Amino acid sequence: MPVTTEQAHRAVAARDTRFDGCFVTAVRTTGIYCRPSCPARTPKPANLEFFPTTAAAQSAGYRACRRCLPDAVPGSPEWDLRADLAGRAMRLINDGLVERAGVVGLAAALGYSTRHLTRVLTTELGAGPLALARAHRAHSARTLIETSELAFTDIAFATGFASLRQFNATVREVFATTPTVLRDQARRGAGPREAAAGTIRLRLPLRPPLDVEGLLDFLANRAVAGVEEAGPEHYSRALRLPHGAGVVTVRPEGDHLSATLRLTDLRDLGSAVARIRRLFDLDADPAAVTEVLGSDPALATAVARTPGIRVPGSVDGTEAVIRAVLGQQVSVPAARTTAGRLTAALGDPLARPDNRMSPAVTTLFPSAEALATTEAAHIGGPRRRVEAVRSVAAALADGSLEIHPGRDERELRRELESFPGIGPWTARYVSMRVLGAPDVLLTDDLALRRGAAALGIPTARAPLRARAARWSPWCSYAGMHLWRAAARSPRKRTRHSLHGREHNHHSTRES
Repeated sequence: MPVTTEQAHRAVAARDTRFDGCFVTAVRTTGIYCRPSCPARTPKPANLEFFPTTAAAQSAGYRACRRCLPDAVPGSPEWDLRADLAGRAMRLINDGLVERAGVVGLAAALGYSTRHLTRVLTTELGAGPLALARAHRAHSARTLIETSELAFTDIAFATGFASLRQFNATVREVFATTPTVLRDQARRGAGPREAAAGTIRLRLPLRPPLDVEGLLDFLANRAVAGVEEAGPEHYSRALRLPHGAGVVTVRPEGDHLSATLRLTDLRDLGSAVARIRRLFDLDADPAAVTEVLGSDPALATAVARTPGIRVPGSVDGTEAVIRAVLGQQVSVPAARTTAGRLTAALGDPLARPDNRMSPAVTTLFPSAEALATTEAAHIGGPRRRVEAVRSVAAALADGSLEIHPGRDERELRRELESFPGIGPWTARYVSMRVLGAPDVLLTDDLALRRGAAALGIPTARAPLRARAARWSPWCSYAGMHLWRAAARSPRKRTRHSLHGREHNHHSTRES
């Protein structure tokens, strides 16, 4: 990722696609900003200006290149790598929080005043929260213009514009053309499109390589009946979104993933896309991960064997933490069975299940309110686990605990560990899945340590932590390699189960 002007110039000269989404290049003589890999002739260095975000370029008066579409690229891996205020704010802006709650709501979610938040974002990212949200709205609008047959008035409403006039003006300013021209160009370059209301097909760009087989296998092994359904070539699930429910099916397709979305309310498009991207870790920088992890001789073979490994994320903080608690001290199949039983008893049936797109997806994972008051029999297992689920769900329901991508990692861990029955393993696991924390290594995990042993890495906690220092800031990805090595190695039965642990409150594998 470029950190200096010299590095940015080299990336542009090489048309290096690895840097797409990490910064944008503006050309003073044309008034246009591009992705670093734009195929147009490279401008003279003196005419170039670099911005960390498209919003910063737009605020400086530049418009988007119509040839390289600089907004249609993977997001910056920086938002996960840096856990500061700016990085956490960008996660929530991409989730559409400004459209739903305004800048005041964004500041409240992050725990800062609007004045301080605006000052930090302007300094760090070159644009304030309103400008960043405007850029996000423009991208969502272009997606709907090009992938649906919705009327422009409906698109303006769905993407958070106050009026059709504001929508038209923003599209003209950002893309230097009209919504009608954008749609006509998309029609000429694409085949037949689904015209059904609420159904959208779109491409999910990524930085190759992508270990899509490993991702689909991970999700299939943990798929909760009714909520998810997965196979070797697809993954479908129900989504609980801010304005309603949704269903998505994701498939690998060439150099990208394709997603088919059916949404109850199209205002949830941006939020749904952001959550799917986080689930598949599509904004990761595999080259940076490989460079660090591949330099360790013990990991080099594993890294070469599985290029583009990802850390699966989460689409819902409530679901992630409840499933993590359910997975403590039990095997992955047992945790999946318990989650399926809970969903059958307490989940919300989809009002409009799509029997053609994903017939097995019929139900939303139970809400925090339903889990907080459920009978012990629905949860099952030890009393301590039942109380842990209920107490966490109650805190989520009344708002005293919030789990979303904008949380500070250390603060979230501390809050989770304050609940009886939740220890460091679960808190760190949730931060890895929900926040996308890239530098988490679950050294107390037996399966992970078994994988370390298979690769000739010391398994005692202190030596393993010392070895992990050379994997920073990508320990979460190293952990995925160790789990993969454990799955390949012969397994020994233990007194707990295939995934048992010697400590309370934790699980050895992801739930």
